[in-house]
Amino acid sequence: MSGSGLGAEAGAQAARSRALAVLRIRSRALAVALLPAAVAVVLLVGGSTGHLPGTGWDLVRRLLTPLAVLVLFLGAAVALVVVRARPAMSPTVPIAEEAAPDLYRMVRDLADRLGVPAPSAIALTPDCDSWLEDRTHPAHGPPPAEEHDDIAGAGRPSRVRTGAAPVLVIGSPFLWWMRVGELRAVLAPVVAGTGPSAHPDIAAARRFVRGLDAAVAVTAESRRGPVFRGVLAGVGWAARLLLRGCRGHAAEMERGVAAAAAERAQVVDYGLRIVAQEQVGLAYAGWDRLLTRVALPAWRMGRWPSRLNAGVVAALTELSRRDRLAEGFASRLGERPACDLLEEPGAVDEATSLLAARLFHGGPAQTGPAWSPVHWDDYPEAVVDRKWRTDAARLHRVLDALHVPPTPGEPPAPDAPTLTRVLAHLTTPPAPAEPLPSMAPVPSTEPTAPTAPARPTGLDAPTAPATDPTQDDEDLTGTTARSAALAARLSAELAREGAAAPAATSAATGPEDAALPGAPDPAPLGDDRALPLFPLQPPRTARELLADHITAMVCCAAMDTVGAAPGLDWLDGPTLVLGGVRAADLSPQVLDLIEDGDPSALHLWLTRQGIRPEKPVRLV
Repeated sequence: MSGSGLGAEAGAQAARSRALAVLRIRSRALAVALLPAAVAVVLLVGGSTGHLPGTGWDLVRRLLTPLAVLVLFLGAAVALVVVRARPAMSPTVPIAEEAAPDLYRMVRDLADRLGVPAPSAIALTPDCDSWLEDRTHPAHGPPPAEEHDDIAGAGRPSRVRTGAAPVLVIGSPFLWWMRVGELRAVLAPVVAGTGPSAHPDIAAARRFVRGLDAAVAVTAESRRGPVFRGVLAGVGWAARLLLRGCRGHAAEMERGVAAAAAERAQVVDYGLRIVAQEQVGLAYAGWDRLLTRVALPAWRMGRWPSRLNAGVVAALTELSRRDRLAEGFASRLGERPACDLLEEPGAVDEATSLLAARLFHGGPAQTGPAWSPVHWDDYPEAVVDRKWRTDAARLHRVLDALHVPPTPGEPPAPDAPTLTRVLAHLTTPPAPAEPLPSMAPVPSTEPTAPTAPARPTGLDAPTAPATDPTQDDEDLTGTTARSAALAARLSAELAREGAAAPAATSAATGPEDAALPGAPDPAPLGDDRALPLFPLQPPRTARELLADHITAMVCCAAMDTVGAAPGLDWLDGPTLVLGGVRAADLSPQVLDLIEDGDPSALHLWLTRQGIRPEKPVRLV
């Protein structure tokens, strides 16, 4: 036997031994639940046959029988909840075999070469990862031999057959970025995991652990009456106790399964797998930039890009061109991409893009007036232009609400929606100059009446509100008082808009709206109130919000006065295009205005580009 075979057998043996340890814990829990009942039966039978006479035995029977019934009831309740609770299932887009026959054929050939059972089905996830997922739990719905409708059958009715083997979940960016050979090499260790998974002891141990985990979740989320909650509290305590006892053995079992799968996969495309792992890291970097810089601005305004996986190819191509991360990039692109294994990659891309929007941002499962798809060709006009003009309109609404009086000697700011109004508001007025030494003759020595010290007038006082608690935020340190006040008002305005957004979205996407063909089933996502499951970024700080709104106002002025155009950068998101060139030097000038109240650098940049800040701009 080869060395890899010995390593695989050792890992499988370690996994089986840990699985037996988990099953022993299950057997002990069953024995503990049945032991009081068994003793009570012996006492009752002994009393009825006359073998255990006397008041002492009668007292023991009276005390132990109710306790045995109670323990048996709690044990049955725990077993029922563990069996009936639905284990967590990853939200995915299932792929029917007729929608991807070449992909299924490649996976089956890979399983045959590895000598393991083929996965029962294939699904896609909008993430850079791949794994096996067991979906044979009875609470998941149809039994393993039944057929059910596919939800991503490339836009046509299709069927998916779920077997006893686990489902292969593939990261959708891999299909679009990797070549066929690279995808095969990356999936080899994953598919090899179906071998240990088919062992009955390992499968039983996994079902038991998943059932315990689901039971703990069910008992923690119950909102029923106090009696029912009390029963579930006892069930939850028992399930958590068993789960703590199984945790170490289950972790070691999974490590053994992973080790066995990795060793078994050594015989398949080992050299290519090293190259493919580099592409995995590159795909993760490009996917993260695409989601956070490109998709997130669209999601925030109710539009979801419908071709995210095609966009990741453009983003990674740009990343490789800029940073030279991919060796032999040109020759690699000449090979067959893995998305060619799908019959209709466009429909699958649209379904995974909608699922990504739900997982990472929390959008609804259906399209509607407030939640509609956008193609990459329409992104600059539909997303970038609208985002900038919406931010500029919000900025002027907040300026209208502030009503800051001008400092003496400072010209009044215009009321029209112009960039000059924003610059005038954020510009810190110069401090009064120190009086120069008097050149008059020396005054006489006659005594004069003392003068009262000068008292500051209301116009000389600071303009920032003194009672605004948001100005104590650490994010606003290092900014001027006017910038802090404006940033605080913008944060409050966005918070109010965000609180009103869910109600408007639910009203706009009613049941009469047609679902997207091939869209993911909302059922695996559970309670929509828990979305997003994986938020991309924390909430933007007040300083970031203010910088974004000022940048948007500058971009609106550039588009309306010098004919600039909104653009899309695959790695940085919305961008301003001036004379066919991306404007990449705007952020430092905006930060100088926010932090120092000095608009000179921004004025110089505007003059150099020919932008006229005094001209009114078009708002949404």
